[in-house]
Amino acid sequence: HSPAGGQGMNTGMGDAVNLAWKLAAVVQGRADARLLDSYEPERIAFAHKLIESTDKVFRFVTSRSRLVGLFRRYLMPKIMNAALHTSFGSRAFFGVISQAAIEYRAGPISAGTAGKVGGGDRLPYVVGARGDNFEPLRSLDWQIHVYGEVNAEFRAMLAPAGIPVHAFAWSEAAGKAGLQRDGAYLVRPDGHVALASPVQEAATFQRYLAGLAIRPRTAERAPYRVPGTMHSLA
Repeated sequence: HSPAGGQGMNTGMGDAVNLAWKLAAVVQGRADARLLDSYEPERIAFAHKLIESTDKVFRFVTSRSRLVGLFRRYLMPKIMNAALHTSFGSRAFFGVISQAAIEYRAGPISAGTAGKVGGGDRLPYVVGARGDNFEPLRSLDWQIHVYGEVNAEFRAMLAPAGIPVHAFAWSEAAGKAGLQRDGAYLVRPDGHVALASPVQEAATFQRYLAGLAIRPRTAERAPYRVPGTMHSLA
């Protein structure tokens, strides 16, 4: 596709990341081969949208129309400058250029909604008194996040699955990020939410994990604790 926006490299890396963790899980026997079927549906929709938008930008930039030329030279810089000097405009621009706004809600392995965050969304970044919620993502493995209090029964029933449960103290920042208090979020190795549930119902998570035969690497290791979280369970 055209070089407009410089999105080709970012898209290629996104494709590689999406496919790599799924291939690794299947090859290592930690997931059913059906997990691979989610690669194309998740990435192809964005690829089509990207090509369409970059082609439009390229045609606009290279247009020989006098009217378009005047707009590019005089009005476009002022509009861009004004937009990028607002918090909404700068966030929107960053989300598009960084591709951090990509979500897979319509994907075959995305399910549920809790608060404003749904399955397929990129996990919102939240900073708390004890650190940020992205620190556990360094494990590059499946995990569950709860923002608030973890129900003891929920924790106990999920223990055999070997999925770490990370509990973060509820905060205003978590609410602003769209997360739901005491809701539970199953997070994929790539940092996207797989399953979002407004209630801590273990059976819902057990069915999801069983459906794809998910077995995290942490199930093969001793229990560990991740700095910045209140609780961790392997």
